[in-house]
Amino acid sequence: MLENITAKQIKKMTLPQLALLCEEVRQKIISTVYKNGGHLSSNLGAVELIVAMHYVFDFPDDKVIFDVGHQCYTHKLLSGRYEKFDTIRKKGGISGFPKREESEYDCYNTGHAGTSISAALGIAKARDINNQNFNVIAVIGDGSFNNGLVYEAFNSLRLLNTRILVVLNDNGMSIAPTVGSIHEYLEVLSADDEHKAKKEKHANIFERFGFAYDGVYDGNDLSVMIERLLAVKEKLKTQSVILHILSKKGKGYSFCEENPEATHGISVGSSDSISKEYSEVLGEKLIRLAEKDKRIVAVTAAMTTSLGLGGFFEKYPERSIDVGICEEHATILCASMATENLKPYYAVYSTFLQRSFDEIAIDICSQNLPVTLCIDRAGISGSDGETHQGVFDLSFLNPIPNLTIAVPKDLVEFENMLEFSANFNSPLAIRYPREGKRIFKAHSPIVRGKWEELTSGGGSAAIIACGETPVTLALASAQILESQGIPVRVINARFVKPLDSEMLKNLKEKFIVTVEDNMLIGGFGSLINGFFAVGGKIIKNFAYKDCFIPQGGICELMEDFGVSCQAITDYIKNAIG
Repeated sequence: MLENITAKQIKKMTLPQLALLCEEVRQKIISTVYKNGGHLSSNLGAVELIVAMHYVFDFPDDKVIFDVGHQCYTHKLLSGRYEKFDTIRKKGGISGFPKREESEYDCYNTGHAGTSISAALGIAKARDINNQNFNVIAVIGDGSFNNGLVYEAFNSLRLLNTRILVVLNDNGMSIAPTVGSIHEYLEVLSADDEHKAKKEKHANIFERFGFAYDGVYDGNDLSVMIERLLAVKEKLKTQSVILHILSKKGKGYSFCEENPEATHGISVGSSDSISKEYSEVLGEKLIRLAEKDKRIVAVTAAMTTSLGLGGFFEKYPERSIDVGICEEHATILCASMATENLKPYYAVYSTFLQRSFDEIAIDICSQNLPVTLCIDRAGISGSDGETHQGVFDLSFLNPIPNLTIAVPKDLVEFENMLEFSANFNSPLAIRYPREGKRIFKAHSPIVRGKWEELTSGGGSAAIIACGETPVTLALASAQILESQGIPVRVINARFVKPLDSEMLKNLKEKFIVTVEDNMLIGGFGSLINGFFAVGGKIIKNFAYKDCFIPQGGICELMEDFGVSCQAITDYIKNAIG
């Protein structure tokens, strides 16, 4: 049935047929995610809701925006992408998030939390200006509902004088269990009939913004979902509506239902060479540092386990803070705690740190506060695609005064940098990939702004690399070139800011190669270019060109963008020869 399904066929189905369709969708998602990796439990919980939406609304004429977007798999299966679904998250395949470039059924690209209601309002206002007639729906989870953007959008609803539907899919989870007052408020709304009077009173907050509140309903009951969506569709002719539903994350697969946090995202089996994740080292080291220093606090934005902080939160609950999906708030929280002699460590994925740029610059760095940013998943992160590649952090952090930027070459150096951070009294950013794949032999003491020479070279070329993968490529290239009689110096630039100006001044090599896991514009290579602007050096930068990097395997994407051992060795041989 699912293989040949069309929008028109869905609308003609009986309730038993739709229920069977839900099970087919669920099995297809499970089998594909275990093969390709991806978001499992969130998609399983949204199956009935999305099938009901396709039954009631007229996509793609009607528009739906998913927030954060990773729960859109059912929507993709029901909108003509069944045959391509086995390619999801693979290089050249369909995305694990909505993509306008991929289908007319995807009206807005998403991947970060809290954007859907603003986007829905913008599309609805454009509809009104253009004298069109279609429905606009934002499907948002309770985790994203914590994000401040949501309330900025709410605040402009009356101003924009338009109509949208917000489906609040409340499963008590984002990646980690949802936290905060908004979540507690939603729990009040979803209480049983004994609390009906209290529920009606609290629902008024949404009405103050201009929404009619409708809820709470079982989002995994297909017949209830169809009934409520049909009623809401009528209301949308005259007003905006919030439809509050409860769903079960991982619905229909008992293992997911029992382990929703562990099965939020599924990874494809990794290489045996991986020794440890950097996040695990972070958690273990922070626990040891916190034993000696009572000032240390750990902060996260709804990703406690993913960032390795589960053990810290367990051991030091009074010094552990999860603010929910509110990255800007987390950054200011760290800054303000640092003014009161605490030592905050803010662990965050590189792609989500982008949201805190202003707060890093103004709240942390302009006040020169001792906050340590632990930037996980830096560099190409792979299969989640453009919205999740951590390739911009060096470029947007480099210009900020007072900020020191460190990039460890392996897990041991990362641990040493964390040790260094404990007594460092200014802003510090440490960026690192997800997986530590090797431990290098050389480990010299960490001194701010001082690099490490890994091979002496003595020839015409020097490779300066920052980060585990770039250093690995540099050493592999040097070994190949050495075997061909071309000695090359390799330098581990473990501090991107400040540069080791003394080592750079003393470099005798004419040809300088830089390697980094970041965009070329504004990255490490651009700093080296600036340093040698007048100096007679010939410099080649290996970094990512000016475009958004699609989904795919990390190694294959790096090769596609010319950051590879082959490209480095070819360049040096041709340059010297």
